[in-house]
Amino acid sequence: MEETAKQDVLILAIESSCDETAAAVVKNGREVLSNIISSQIEIHAAYGGVVPEIASRKHIERINQVIEEALNTAQVTLDEITAVAVTYGPGLVGALLVGVSAAKALSFAAGKPLVGVHHIEGHISANFIENKELEPPFACLVVSGGHTHLVSVKDYGVYEILGRTRDDAAGEAFDKVARALGLGYPGGPKIDRLSKEGNPDAVQFPRAKVGDSQYDFSFSGLKSAVLNYLNSCEMKGIEVCRADVAASFQHAVVDVLVEHALAAAAEYGFDKLAIAGGVASNGALRAAFEKACAQNNIAFYHPSPILCTDNAAMIGAAGYYEYIRGTRSGYDLNAIPNLKLGER
Repeated sequence: MEETAKQDVLILAIESSCDETAAAVVKNGREVLSNIISSQIEIHAAYGGVVPEIASRKHIERINQVIEEALNTAQVTLDEITAVAVTYGPGLVGALLVGVSAAKALSFAAGKPLVGVHHIEGHISANFIENKELEPPFACLVVSGGHTHLVSVKDYGVYEILGRTRDDAAGEAFDKVARALGLGYPGGPKIDRLSKEGNPDAVQFPRAKVGDSQYDFSFSGLKSAVLNYLNSCEMKGIEVCRADVAASFQHAVVDVLVEHALAAAAEYGFDKLAIAGGVASNGALRAAFEKACAQNNIAFYHPSPILCTDNAAMIGAAGYYEYIRGTRSGYDLNAIPNLKLGER
């Protein structure tokens, strides 16, 4: 720890867990020198969701250029990099393998340490980049297309999962409801946009509670309720106001997320609460958390939208703290699509 404090630590980070090919250079865990993202959204939109095989092939096409651009933008050479950090799970196995293989090759060729990073840890660490004063302990709600986790961040790299989804992730539910409403992919931003024109109290959709775990989530029933409502209206010949449905659905999701997070903060005595992940850029969710946290004297933190979606800067931040904790990965590092937070 003393040695790293005397000199800057530059992390070259790589992220390829889903459909963004990303590379970044992060200095001392909090300063982003470059953050290059090559998105595949337009390609996958035609299919209504991410096609794993296509995603993997596109990563292969773009990975070298994205890494080179990250180094050039940061104006550093591979020799000046301290370590190479890479997402190795969870995610799509083929997509992950592209990033892991590139990171191992760079690490070996340059003689730099390799640090494997958990994708969710990256999302949590995105909050450190723009909130220089934020330090553990705090609670963090991670909400994305693949994950809904309520996490106690006890220290850098030390986590306890307080709650997780039992079925659909919040972002997954957004995508499926958006598809049912004919909005297309990706669903989250489209529902957020349409909701601004609707009445969030127009339709009373259910707020699911998981009986044996106060902080777990379930969005499958809510998704089904929306689909049943749409089917019922169609059968009865009732015209559907899509904006009202979108707003009411979003309101139900936000209610549950805020309620669980605030209850956990109260029980565990957190005075700091952060959100992260793709759904964390949702305007209604941010507004609800800002209001609830202000009413309960809790400091609220969130990354900018660009750092909510998958990116490598967040992996660089997480990689820095793993590096100074002594985490090193061998060249046998493999992609683990179902990697649990806290596992190595």
